Amino acid sequence: MAAGGPEVAQQQIDEIEALSSIYGEDWCVVDEDEKIYCIKIGDCLDQPKWTLCLQVILPPGYPSSEPPIYQLNAPWLRGQDYTELANSLEEIYIQNLGESILYLWVEKIREVLVEKAQSSNSEPDIKKTSEEVDEDSADDFFLDYQPVQEDPVEILSYMTSESQEDEELPMIHHGNPLTDRRSTFQAHLAPVVTPRQVKRVLEKLYENKKIASATHNIYAYRIYCEDKHTFLQDCEDDGETAAGGRLLHLMQILNVQNVLVVVSRWYGGILLGPDRFKHINNCARNILVEYNYVHSVEESSKPAGKNKKIRKDNKKRTEH
Repeated sequence: MAAGGPEVAQQQIDEIEALSSIYGEDWCVVDEDEKIYCIKIGDCLDQPKWTLCLQVILPPGYPSSEPPIYQLNAPWLRGQDYTELANSLEEIYIQNLGESILYLWVEKIREVLVEKAQSSNSEPDIKKTSEEVDEDSADDFFLDYQPVQEDPVEILSYMTSESQEDEELPMIHHGNPLTDRRSTFQAHLAPVVTPRQVKRVLEKLYENKKIASATHNIYAYRIYCEDKHTFLQDCEDDGETAAGGRLLHLMQILNVQNVLVVVSRWYGGILLGPDRFKHINNCARNILVEYNYVHSVEESSKPAGKNKKIRKDNKKRTEH
């Protein structure tokens, strides 16, 4: 990889400052040290129908001798749509070698989104897929868990009632970020005793533009019902296949209760394979230990009691 001198470094600084000024709250710094940035792009300013998140990593040689490393994130973007847009961005780079091109990329993406909005009356297909193909197929139990297609906040609506609207928002804690090969992971934790509190915490987290721009926000929660001696529990992959099931399983093994754990991942352009699951669970376990949900080895290894799981189809199944 070519090294960039002071002039190249200053070009990067100038470009980032300009983009931050132009795009305001839509521009997000994911990791300043690693030069990872993200921008949310829509087909219009007010209530866009077609949106896309562009994540970029600026290598030391950009813009003089190296292209930005980029990732296009949108639930509807795959197949031919992805290929055509990626080809357009690479063509812009080739036509402007040695120049700062992020603004050109953003506006090209916006142009594509506007064309889609004008040429189609239908809503974008929001089915989410994993950023990586999971080759770690030994654990069939977790791979049976199917990612939910609905909005991760809206899926909890059926469990809440109007009488719970004013329920207190729990305190939200944030763990230390972990970065590996330019992917960054960070856990968030909140004490919860009702599904409504889970929904409120998720809504509050997604108000943070950095968290909302994450490639995946994986979560799991367990709520102990004293009267029935059972657990309300559920999990969400948010496109990272099987990650939610693995996170919930960790919480079951640790025998934690009345807590929601969310792990945000910002994908850095390098596939991590099975290591990504290790990082997700390590971040989750660390924050559970930090806030005293895991007190000792003995308590962590207690077998879970008679538990039940609420599924997205509003059916209860006995936990195995």
